[in-house]
This record gives sequence, C-alpha cells and structure tokens, in this order.
Amino acid sequence: MLQEIQEFGSHAMDIYDFLLAGIDPRLKSYPLMQSPIPMTAILLCYLFFVLYLGPRIMANRKPFQLKEAMIVYNFLLVALSIFIVYEFMMSGWATTYTWRCDAIDTSNSPEALRMVQVAWLFWFSKIIELMDTMFFVLRKKHGQITFLHIFHHSFMPWTWWWGVTYAPGGMGSFHAMVNSSVHVIMYFYYGLAAAGPRFQKFLWWKKYMTAIQLTQFVLVSVHATQYYFMDSCDYQFPMIIHLVWMYGTFFFVLFSNFWIQAYVKGKRLPKQDIKQCQNGKAIYTNGKHENGTSNGVGHGTTNSTSNGSAHHENGSTHMGKMKKA
Repeated sequence: MLQEIQEFGSHAMDIYDFLLAGIDPRLKSYPLMQSPIPMTAILLCYLFFVLYLGPRIMANRKPFQLKEAMIVYNFLLVALSIFIVYEFMMSGWATTYTWRCDAIDTSNSPEALRMVQVAWLFWFSKIIELMDTMFFVLRKKHGQITFLHIFHHSFMPWTWWWGVTYAPGGMGSFHAMVNSSVHVIMYFYYGLAAAGPRFQKFLWWKKYMTAIQLTQFVLVSVHATQYYFMDSCDYQFPMIIHLVWMYGTFFFVLFSNFWIQAYVKGKRLPKQDIKQCQNGKAIYTNGKHENGTSNGVGHGTTNSTSNGSAHHENGSTHMGKMKKA
C-alpha cells in the first residue's frame, strides 16, 4: 500500500513537472507565474473568505458603507481595462494580426514581449476583480454572492493562468481583448451607479448592458468557430480555442435566457412595475435603485455576477437584474 502511494505521488510530481516545463519562459519573471500554487492559494483564500470567514465576521456587524471606495475601485478598473485593450491592439490586433488564424509569436521582439506583458496584465486584472465579491461580503449583500458569481470569479482566473502561461497571444487572446472592452463599459456604469442619485439620468442604458454582453459572446464564439473551417491553421494550442468556444457558447445561452426572462417575458419584474412600464411610467418610491446586482446600493437577490447599482432620488426602479461576465 505504501509503495502504491509513493508511486502515485511520483507520477503526480512527474505530471506537475511536465506541466511546468510548458510555461512560456518569457513569463517566468512575472509575479505569480512561476507555479500555479500561489495563484491557487489566492483563489482558495478567496473562497474561504466569501463562503465562510467573511459572512461570520459580518454576522453581528452593520454593513460597511463603501461608496467612495467603490467609486475609486470601479473607475480604476475602467482605466485599467482601457489600457489593456489598447495594449492588445498595439501588440498585434491592430498591427500584424489577421483576425483569423493568428499564431503565437514566441520571439523576443518588442511587439511579442508587449503581448506577453498585456496577457499577464489581463490575468492579473481578474485577481483584482475578486474585490467585487469582497464588497458584497462587507456590505452584507449575501443574496448577490451566487454560485455563478463565485464560479466565474474563481474558475476564470484559474483557467486563464494556464492560458496565459502557455499561450500569451495569438488568436486565443481575442477573447481577452473583447472581455476587457466590455469591462470598460460595465465598470463605467458601476462607477456612475455607485456615485449616487446625481448620476441617475446617465443610467438609462442599463438594460443594454445585457445586449452588450451577448454581443461579446457572439464575437468570441464566431471568432473561435472559424478555426474549425480552416484548411490549416498553425495556432499552437487548439485546446484553448475549444475552451474559448465552449465558454462563449455557454454564456451566450445563459445570458440569452436572462434577457428573455427579464426583458421579453418580464418574469423578473414585479407585476406593479410591469403595469407601470406598459403605461410608460417608472416607479420611484423610497429612495433605492433595485435594478441590478452591484457593489453600489442594490437590493434583492440575483443570479448574476455584476457589481454596480445606485441610490436614486425618490426612487426604486425594478428593472430586472444584470449579469457580468
């Protein structure tokens, strides 16, 4: 029995060493890229805090009011996302890429190293975005900490670590560029929402956020799908294309169902609100905006993964709930 355990451990270490050997050497000097262990430890600590420690710490405490922190956080992520999109464009997507079969440039050219850098920065931005859930915990918005939210915020950074360490660039990075583009818009919305009632008039476009997200998944899936119809493609990691295609398709179905339920069938709207909307009126009653999941001031429960809502003057608009991807 002991010998079998030792053999199993030896085989496991061989597999681990084999996986580490595939890491792009250009990334080994970047923080948290030498091994998956630190990254995995961070995500496990995240899960422990949001599922166990955080709720218990806050159980007998009042929710924190984090308006200023959330405004700064959201707009910093807007700036970071803009920079990431720009760097992706300048590293290939607006210069040498064909937007079809684009292989990973494994050289040490300035453009290739620039792509490596922005690929790492995109991954690290997902670590920063773990703060979305921290705000929920500290503000005691437990209903917004759903399985989907936690799965998205923990599983995606873990999978992207492998994607970045093995394949920084090429056609597999299209998903990252599009995702960052969407996050520019989303965190801008969350920043305005967290800023308070003065910015209510600028938030009329909330329901279009779901349409923007659906467009993201269509673009990602279509771009990945073309790989299957090419006579030949020298992209080095087809598995990443398969995973990106599955990701885009899965979330397109998920968000399409949300759109239909929330905005077509109106099942996520209270009956009173549906009648008011049919008459062309909105309801503003007691000072809270309840149309999203957020790190602003949203109320109610949700199955989404977003982080922005807001106080509204005299008002509570029940417009459905918004998801984030």
